[in-house]
Amino acid sequence: MDRLYAPWRMAYIKEGKSDSGCVFCLAAEEKDDRKRYVVHRGKKSFVIMNIYPYNNGHVMITPFRHVGSLEELDDEEMLEMMQLIKWVVKVINNIMRPEGFNIGANIGKSAGAGIEDHIHFHVVPRWRGDTNFMTVVSNTRVLPETVDQTYERLLNAKRSFPV
Repeated sequence: MDRLYAPWRMAYIKEGKSDSGCVFCLAAEEKDDRKRYVVHRGKKSFVIMNIYPYNNGHVMITPFRHVGSLEELDDEEMLEMMQLIKWVVKVINNIMRPEGFNIGANIGKSAGAGIEDHIHFHVVPRWRGDTNFMTVVSNTRVLPETVDQTYERLLNAKRSFPV
């Protein structure tokens, strides 16, 4: 039997939710963007990589302010978040050439939100066949590059695509 090792997943399995606070608020307060995988900071919101991605290039857009619902966002936050979604799609299209995207928000536990109290939108690049037999048969995702490698690619591309 072949084995597929993904040791970086163990942190997610062991830790689950962090008791040290909201991951988005911690990232917003952090000065070292690389430490929290922040790709871009706007005035009201920011782009952060998902360190447990569904696919390479999986990022999230979230406001700096800790709010849990769309209704709590002010117009400037909502507009900037949508502008950042548009921008990150352009950047990911340029560097990764996906065939499509899933873009959305899971609002509330029943809708699948892993972080319920701080609203965020997911941008997930998709390729034909990326949900293959590994996901179906063994509940395992195969990612062709590390989160650190994708982060570097996004940072390098960011220089070519001003927001």
